[in-house]
Amino acid sequence: MRVALVNPSWTYDGSIYFGCRHPHLPLEFGYCKAQLERDGHEVLVLDGQLQHIDNQALASRVADFSPDMTVVTTAPTYLFWRCAPPELRVPAEFLTALGDSAGATVAVGPHASATPAPTLRKLGVDIVVRGECEEVIAELASSRDWRNVASTAYLKDGRTIVNGPVHASSFVDHPALKWPAEWLANHDHHHHRFDSEARGFGAEVEASRGCPYNCSFCAKIDFRDAYRRRNHEAIVEEIDALIAQGVGYIYFIDEIFLPQKALLEALVDRDVQFGVQTRIDLWKPELLELLGAAGCVSVEAGLESLTVEGREMLAKRCRLGTDELAALLIKARRHVPFVQANLIGVVQDEKSLVDYWRKHLISNGVWANDPVPLYPYPSSPSYREMWGEPDDSAWERAHDHYLASFDAFSDIQEQQPLPLPVLERQCCRA
Repeated sequence: MRVALVNPSWTYDGSIYFGCRHPHLPLEFGYCKAQLERDGHEVLVLDGQLQHIDNQALASRVADFSPDMTVVTTAPTYLFWRCAPPELRVPAEFLTALGDSAGATVAVGPHASATPAPTLRKLGVDIVVRGECEEVIAELASSRDWRNVASTAYLKDGRTIVNGPVHASSFVDHPALKWPAEWLANHDHHHHRFDSEARGFGAEVEASRGCPYNCSFCAKIDFRDAYRRRNHEAIVEEIDALIAQGVGYIYFIDEIFLPQKALLEALVDRDVQFGVQTRIDLWKPELLELLGAAGCVSVEAGLESLTVEGREMLAKRCRLGTDELAALLIKARRHVPFVQANLIGVVQDEKSLVDYWRKHLISNGVWANDPVPLYPYPSSPSYREMWGEPDDSAWERAHDHYLASFDAFSDIQEQQPLPLPVLERQCCRA
């Protein structure tokens, strides 16, 4: 079978999206490609941002390939499945441009995972994958009857047929990925790096997936949930190949980069720098020193709230007080050039207290961002605490609540985000 895997050309006008807007490696499609080619399929992977191709041109390339199946993602790579743009405008735009040249059409991503019915209707695809997609795409490509493939959904006579629960990839035995040289040459972005001038290309790698915690704001119920650690040898092989291709900086997309002494010790001897997102309360001082020695130049520490009450409301399960967390962040900064305490908007946090701790951290070299307003993604516990299981209007409900709850947004967002129906009006089919 000929399979096209497409990460469309993303735009964010009017969106509440607060993730990074630069290109990143589509790791999910890297894994899909490896499994599909292992099974004897012919694969075309396209990435609109990395290849500087708009959605019309992407559609033309897919049509030239004459695929039997075309897969499109509804989030800009695995790194952003937990904070995807709520609107389906961009993948819909690509599919509309593609028309009848796609073969069978498949959508993967957070929208299909949490709300398969509206995703099917809005995009007009034949089938969606629910949960992590790599093994399911391989099974779809090898199956004569898609109705038997688990963790999928499709429409039949106007009704949504859901096959089994969401899928969690085995992940631990994923092979080392390899990327085209021209893609890496276009990847000049060093994700979440602010310490110095970039050296070499940027890249993304996944050392672990999921998180053992269940914070109320984290949209991971339907994907990337249970914690899994990838085979060490495959990670090192992948990193070595990237270094050989001129990569000077790697961002680990792990939801929570837990201390892995063997990996850090392997990185000490390699000419590459890297960034991570983690929880600072899980690191001991000696491991923070090793983290810096291994080449870490950027740490996003998920503090979220600067009060015990706020962290309890977010279900952080953190045993340390704010003063202890601040001390660890400042210790980390002694070894890592850029350390950020990630903050989100929490009603329990009084502005004066937030201002005090932000000033304290910033004066000690730790960046503490202006708190980002919390979006209740349908795959998050916070959504389900407010409204129960997601239904066909889940994204509209979350979006309306978000716009009604805040009259100001963070400096990394559009300052006048639009209602979801407006964002999707020109492109989505239903």
